Amino acid sequence: MFLLHLRKIQPSQLYISSVKLAKVMEFFDRVPIEQIEPVPVKELDGEIISTDGHTRLFAWFLRGRMQVPVEWEDEDLSWEAYRICVQWCKDEGITWIGDLKDRVVGEEDYQRLWYDRCSIMQRELGIE
Repeated sequence: MFLLHLRKIQPSQLYISSVKLAKVMEFFDRVPIEQIEPVPVKELDGEIISTDGHTRLFAWFLRGRMQVPVEWEDEDLSWEAYRICVQWCKDEGITWIGDLKDRVVGEEDYQRLWYDRCSIMQRELGIE
C-alpha cells in the first residue's frame, strides 16, 4: 500500500452510483482512515488507472483528501476492456476522479448508463 495523488489516477468508469456513494460516505464516517481498503491501481499504457474503487476515490475527493491509499492490482484482468473504458473516459473529458462530480446517478441510470454499456462491450470482446 502507498499514497498517490488523486490527479495521478486515471478513472476507468464514467459514472458513480448515488446509492453506493451514500453507503461509502457513511462507512467513511464510522471507521478510522487506516481501516479503509486501498484502491487497486494498474500501470497501463504508461499511466496509472483505477481498476476498482471509484466510489472510494470519489468519497476521498468529496472529503478533500488528495493523497489516497492505493495498491497495485494483482489480478489478471481483461486489460483490453480497461483500455476501452479508459478511452471512453478520456473521450468524455474524465481524466481524474473529480471530473465525475456531475456524474453521480441513481441506480436505474447507473445500470443503464454504465453496467449495460460495459456488458455490451464485454460481449463484443468475448469476455462475458
